[in-house]
Amino acid sequence: LSVGIFLCCVPMAQPMVHLVSFCTDLGISATRGAAMLSVLLASAFVSRQFWGWLADRIGGLRAILLGSAAQAVALALFLFTQDEIGLFAVAAAFGLGFAGLIPNYILAARALFPAAEASWRIPVMMFGGLLGMAAGGWMGGLIYDAYGSYIPSFALAVLFNLANLVVIGFLVSRLPGRGLRQWSAHPAVA
Repeated sequence: LSVGIFLCCVPMAQPMVHLVSFCTDLGISATRGAAMLSVLLASAFVSRQFWGWLADRIGGLRAILLGSAAQAVALALFLFTQDEIGLFAVAAAFGLGFAGLIPNYILAARALFPAAEASWRIPVMMFGGLLGMAAGGWMGGLIYDAYGSYIPSFALAVLFNLANLVVIGFLVSRLPGRGLRQWSAHPAVA
């Protein structure tokens, strides 16, 4: 889970840290870029409720897999979108995808490990996420400085996200009930 959250948070940081600068590189004003960032965060705020509802039904780990896939798709769309209206839509989609990931890592740890171990497992896992967020923001700037474009940075972020999908997909495949085939996290919901 610590490796998974690191690989998840590196790409998560890219748009949040560099969206305004990305916009100004495309000729969009910093004010409009900041508005895009606000749309991204507002859609994340709203969709977090959905990800919690979904995790209650399919489990935290499966919700991470779906949220990470949504984040990867939206992140890849940043590579192909250059106009202002399109970027507003992609920013909103990215916010919808990433919003539930961090809380669902905690739900997954709660479901997979004894409660007596939560006092050290949760902080260790969350530290991996903090390292990923820091590395993602730093990496985006470093790659931009080297290439003069955010495209290579976003492309590398997509690769990190795909690596996350491999790690989480492996963990989901090891769940009782053969991973994705058993969608209900609670017998009462099934």
